Amino acid sequence: MHLLSPQWLVSTFGVLGILVIVFAESGLLIGFFLPGDSLLFTAGLLVADGRYLNLPLPLLCALIAVAAVAGDQVGYLFGRRLGPRLFRRPDSRLFRREHLQRAEAFFERHGARSVVLARFVPIVRTFTPIVAGAAHMPYRTFVTFNVVGGVLWGSGVTILGYFLGQIAFVKNNIELILVGIVAVSVAPIAVQALRSRRRRQQTSTPAR
Repeated sequence: MHLLSPQWLVSTFGVLGILVIVFAESGLLIGFFLPGDSLLFTAGLLVADGRYLNLPLPLLCALIAVAAVAGDQVGYLFGRRLGPRLFRRPDSRLFRREHLQRAEAFFERHGARSVVLARFVPIVRTFTPIVAGAAHMPYRTFVTFNVVGGVLWGSGVTILGYFLGQIAFVKNNIELILVGIVAVSVAPIAVQALRSRRRRQQTSTPAR
């Protein structure tokens, strides 16, 4: 968990680290566990605090949005080319078919809007562009929603952290706030893991 601490990541790798993580979480299969929301919120906090990050907020938001859009583009192209194989692929340590199936259900429920909405849902945002590519969503449609989603998520969460970071209580208790952000970000993943474990237990329990 220390290696995934947003403050440690920002202080160690700076802006480049933020962009690499956003890119990976947005469209690479291995990026689903990365702390996207908490990382962006923390980046905004640290820009406001003047600690570790010394660049204008608009520039940071623009760079994050570009990294998010580029990540989804890679995910879409990956899904378009290898999508059917992914759905037939067995579980491994890093790949869980249930993540892909969850994103597929999300995509079917919301259609093209899922590309925007999924940005704000951990795990789902990593797999939705892959599902969109596998489902052969028209490329122009995907690009449009991808840009909108990347800008709203990348800029919105960062700006929220920036303005909250200027509140005296937040500034004086930044470590406590960061712990809370990490807990909130991890909670949906933990809940989903518990639900999946319970379903597997129910499936494996023989009927009497």
